Amino acid sequence: MEVVCLNSEPAFNEGDEYEHEGDCATGENADELCAAPHLKRDPPPPTVGLEFDSFDEAYDFYNGYAKDQGFGIRVSNSWFRSKRKERYRAKLSCSSAGFKKKSEANNPRPETRTGCPAMIVIKLVDSKSWRIVEVELQHNHLVSPEIKRFYKSHKKMILAAQKSQQAEPVKEIHTIKLYRASVINAAAPNGYSKVKERDVRHPTDHSKHLELKEGDAHAVYNYFCRMKLTNPNFFYLMDLDDEARLKNIFWADARSRSAYIYFSDAIAIDTTCLTNKYELPLVSFVGVNHHGQSVLLGCGFLGHESVEYFVWMFRSWLTCMLGRHPRVILTDQSKSLQMAISEVFPGTRHCYCLSYIMQRVPEKLGGLRGYEAIRKQLNQAVYNSMKIAEFETAWGSMVGQHGLGENKWLQSLHEDRQRWVPVYLKDTSFVGMIPVKENEVSKPFFDGYVHKHTSFKEFLDKYDLALQRKLMKEATGDTESRNCSFELRTKCNFELQLSKVYTKQIFEKFQIEVEGMYSCFNTRQVNINGPIITFAVKERVEVEESEKEVRQYEVLYETTNMEIRCICSLFNFRGYLCRHALNVFNYNGVEEIPSQYILPRWSKDYKRRFPLDPLPNDVDVNDYVLRYNHLLSRAIQVIEEGAQSRECWKASLQGLEELCRKFALENVDEVFL
Repeated sequence: MEVVCLNSEPAFNEGDEYEHEGDCATGENADELCAAPHLKRDPPPPTVGLEFDSFDEAYDFYNGYAKDQGFGIRVSNSWFRSKRKERYRAKLSCSSAGFKKKSEANNPRPETRTGCPAMIVIKLVDSKSWRIVEVELQHNHLVSPEIKRFYKSHKKMILAAQKSQQAEPVKEIHTIKLYRASVINAAAPNGYSKVKERDVRHPTDHSKHLELKEGDAHAVYNYFCRMKLTNPNFFYLMDLDDEARLKNIFWADARSRSAYIYFSDAIAIDTTCLTNKYELPLVSFVGVNHHGQSVLLGCGFLGHESVEYFVWMFRSWLTCMLGRHPRVILTDQSKSLQMAISEVFPGTRHCYCLSYIMQRVPEKLGGLRGYEAIRKQLNQAVYNSMKIAEFETAWGSMVGQHGLGENKWLQSLHEDRQRWVPVYLKDTSFVGMIPVKENEVSKPFFDGYVHKHTSFKEFLDKYDLALQRKLMKEATGDTESRNCSFELRTKCNFELQLSKVYTKQIFEKFQIEVEGMYSCFNTRQVNINGPIITFAVKERVEVEESEKEVRQYEVLYETTNMEIRCICSLFNFRGYLCRHALNVFNYNGVEEIPSQYILPRWSKDYKRRFPLDPLPNDVDVNDYVLRYNHLLSRAIQVIEEGAQSRECWKASLQGLEELCRKFALENVDEVFL
């Protein structure tokens, strides 16, 4: 049996008969069949197990479904019995499946295929009926029944209807089964939903598209082809306008998709290249792994900074991640981003990255008189305010003292203060993704790999190198965390306790807080309200160079459930307890940190102990996509553990090879049934 890659041309040249070449037209009879009163409505969608009396009936069923959904189909591959030349198996694919062969013509037609995976596989059963044995309903391009188009495969339906009208009256005509299904659903758990009309219709006015230079399009094409061949879980979507020009591109490899399963609590959407007007319109989705390192969760090229284009990008990413919403999203300050995120991620907390805003201070305020004084007062208000009232007072003092009441940028920052000022974000968990100190800076994931004039081709050449280096850094962290013993710097039991739990990088950050306990002094009770005790903890902190000042921190301690909260909120910002909370625990004789303050995501064996979602009892086991995704999530733990050592790697390979041999034997038996 021949295996045909998704990106290969159809075997036996059967696809040419029905193939859509890119020019979709509106036909006069395009809707006649849908309007006919005698056609059956609302049959089931293509599902494994449906049977048909003939190949033509199976083809007509899928073709009717495709027309109703808004895409065309073609026979992308067939299998024949060598002696009788009898077809016993066929693959019917979306007309956008695969890619065309490279043309040698001077003016080749533009590429209109996207390597779409949507298809059904049908098989001859008992030499008399055709059964659907495999189904993939998800497309990597948007489709919609609201778009009045038809493809070459639909012409067969129209010609058949016209022929039947010209013939003698008949009591019954061939039934074309129709089914209406929703398209991408970012909000639903299974990853499907309705798409509004403006999300699938392209603007009739001057459509924005990616400005590709010579060699860029070929580089993108080659990269995606290579990734589909070598990376089975590679995902990508392309957004084309009516002239087949690329508007947007999104992709994520298998590593990014698996990383999001573990680290979906907070993400940053990096649009630095757009903000800085780079030639490469790169958008990156970035998370934080168990070492506190940046991890890539997907990439895209954006054709225009508008709400519509951002919505497409975000829905593509959410579809790739199976509809799982993050709890927190960090972006640059932008109204377009804000509107798009509120539409696609309505239940997610959207905040602005403090680092991005503060890096813009010299550009926005550098030309003002008294700039150094303004900068110091701004930093004081942003980084040192413990309470909202303190921030408002400090901000008002800065604006009034320097006559900044009419400064538009500062006005917009103050209007959006609840999205970026730390004192307003103390109830949100950021797992270290925002800086809380003046000298901290967040670097872009591709920092050092992208410059102002980086081309698409140059970026794709560097992309794998950047990911490989990040992966090696994570692997090194895993090895060091599992095999190395950590040097203890104090005799505090908190340090010993978490040296057995945290990864090396996170433990070293926590050690700073343990050592910082010794700079705290004069811990005392200031109020008791039932089981809740309020403590005041003083600390000597360095403010400028060798200068120090004493600050007082308020810590609430609930004795019944051993819950604690410091006004500095380091636990929410970083994911581990601060020196002030540790000091209060120590003051009250607590010898071990309660489990609720030890986040599992920082553990050495986090991926090994990660709770995978069980398969629901009412799940449709005939759904190919659900089966695939559930198996993938289960296999990730095998992959993570298998890569830890040569022994684990060999054991994993042996188990996988045994499974493959078993599947191969079952497939051979199935062919001869």
